[in-house]
Amino acid sequence: MRQLSGYLALALACAAFGPARAEISDNVVRVGVLNDISGIFQDTNGMGSVEAARMAAEDFNGGGKSIKVEIVYADHQNKADVGSAIARKWLDVDGVDAIVDVPNSAVGLTINSLVRDSKMTFLASSTASSDLTGKACSPNTIQWVNDAWATGNTTAAAMMARGGKDWYFITVNYALGQGIEAEATNYIEKHGGKVVGSSKHPLGTSDFASFLLQAQSSKAKVIGLANAGGDTINSIKQASEFGIVKGGQKLAGLLMFITDVHALGLPVAQGLNFTETFYWDLNDGTRGFSKRFQERMKNKSMPTTVHAGVYSSLIHYFKTLDAMGGNSHDGIKIVDKMKASPTDDVIFGKGTIQPNGRKLHPAYLFEVKTPAESKGPWDYYKLVTTIPADQAFTPLEKSSCALLKK
Repeated sequence: MRQLSGYLALALACAAFGPARAEISDNVVRVGVLNDISGIFQDTNGMGSVEAARMAAEDFNGGGKSIKVEIVYADHQNKADVGSAIARKWLDVDGVDAIVDVPNSAVGLTINSLVRDSKMTFLASSTASSDLTGKACSPNTIQWVNDAWATGNTTAAAMMARGGKDWYFITVNYALGQGIEAEATNYIEKHGGKVVGSSKHPLGTSDFASFLLQAQSSKAKVIGLANAGGDTINSIKQASEFGIVKGGQKLAGLLMFITDVHALGLPVAQGLNFTETFYWDLNDGTRGFSKRFQERMKNKSMPTTVHAGVYSSLIHYFKTLDAMGGNSHDGIKIVDKMKASPTDDVIFGKGTIQPNGRKLHPAYLFEVKTPAESKGPWDYYKLVTTIPADQAFTPLEKSSCALLKK
């Protein structure tokens, strides 16, 4: 098993608080960033998520808190058994208190089950399965950023409002893609549209020709890409080669990130519509965070939505630990306190967490700019509409989370 681990010991102490807060300063809070460092999500997550976690630890120190934080990280290789083995070691041997990030819904659902009722906290800042706050909800888990319900429903609604009634899906064949397609299909069919077909592909596919030809021949007005990372990039590049958009069909990326647009380039990506909950150029707070992140990444990348989610979730986690006197050894109590406390950070501003563990914040429908509209590097999005926080995610009355029955 390949595993990449690194340790960053950040002694977060302030001399003015030393004597009064000795019980906290003697504690070490260990956070494990678990993601794809070498595969198709290495740009959307990867070492950028590790850097975002380090930034959160350092910025928490800027608040004068006296908790010691240690950041560790590992590559789950998009394999549930590898991710489970790493998390088990972190839990039983290494004393890791919280796991954050975890792209790939199959891995995320496995981690969610593993840490349930343990001392660990799971901050699922990039696991997109809606089951995390639905039928698989856990008292140890909070889900940040996007999920399949939000992505499927908001994107389908936006495209249908622009006349996209008939859909064909190209879907990655695991929990993420299946969940997004199911949510989008449900919305489409309930609002007078129809799904004329669907093709499933394995994770990490390089040749999308057969899937795209089926979608093209279906004559569907919208081809929904229910995949992510390198799969989405390859889908769009090859769709351009086939002239699908020029032929009158529209592509809808159901889980896209700014690194995907950067990899594609504006000539290919222009006109794409998709939903995200973060963009570096939204306001002064997002611009300030993103500039710092970009500098730390040696100007290679602006932060993705999931990088922002790692930072935001850890800021709230650290604030909660501080309010609890530094006790990081009871995952359920920590999550209960996180849910009861309002959130507030430079990424998402003020927000709340629902009893089922769903973090609420607005979502945004973006359209990719044309090359002529872009004013410089990473100036890729134009805002089409804002979906309020109370409308962007699964309504509580529709949630199947058993925690809501207590």
